[in-house]
Amino acid sequence: MKKTTDTPADEESAALCDRAWNVLIPARAGYLAAVSPHYDEVFYDIAQRTEHAGSLGKTDIAALTVWKRLSAQTRWVTELMSLPDTHVRAVTERAVTAVRDTTLPRSEAARTGRGVIWELPGFRSGDALASAILTAAAPQRMAVYDRRVQHALDTLGLTLTPTPGRYGRYLQLLDDLLHHGKAPSDGWSARDIDTALYWTGRPAPVPSR
Repeated sequence: MKKTTDTPADEESAALCDRAWNVLIPARAGYLAAVSPHYDEVFYDIAQRTEHAGSLGKTDIAALTVWKRLSAQTRWVTELMSLPDTHVRAVTERAVTAVRDTTLPRSEAARTGRGVIWELPGFRSGDALASAILTAAAPQRMAVYDRRVQHALDTLGLTLTPTPGRYGRYLQLLDDLLHHGKAPSDGWSARDIDTALYWTGRPAPVPSR
């Protein structure tokens, strides 16, 4: 992949990305070696259904909640389940269309899709489940965000603040990494990076006594 180092800022960004890749490449290998290949079957099943349906319903969101290991014993779940599935699908259909719009840069498509999902209960703060929905809608373009990803980004010195628009900035950050990729990362998708970040951000093992 082509690297640009026309200015000191470009050089600094390239160096930061280069250091990040030194961690992400072995982290991705570790993830693939340690995580069951069957774990993401739910995600891929939903992604396949979304490909054909063009939207996600309450059943799909419930499955992704389990896949992300999030609590369903919260008020927003009750509010979401109280909505007609047709309403949920009408909202998610617009989000699906947004993240699949290849006329928009990846980060802008992500920002637009996230803004649409915001309309549903439970999606007005935090990006973990929203990003899972958007990634299921466009698995080759989008990526999942969660606390482990944030911890990994902080550890690697890659700035991502919690201010509004975080998901769009996250995808821009992943684009920057892909732009400054190393040879072993050729062919990586944004989703590949998010799994590497997830593995990098996992809790440190407790030393045995």
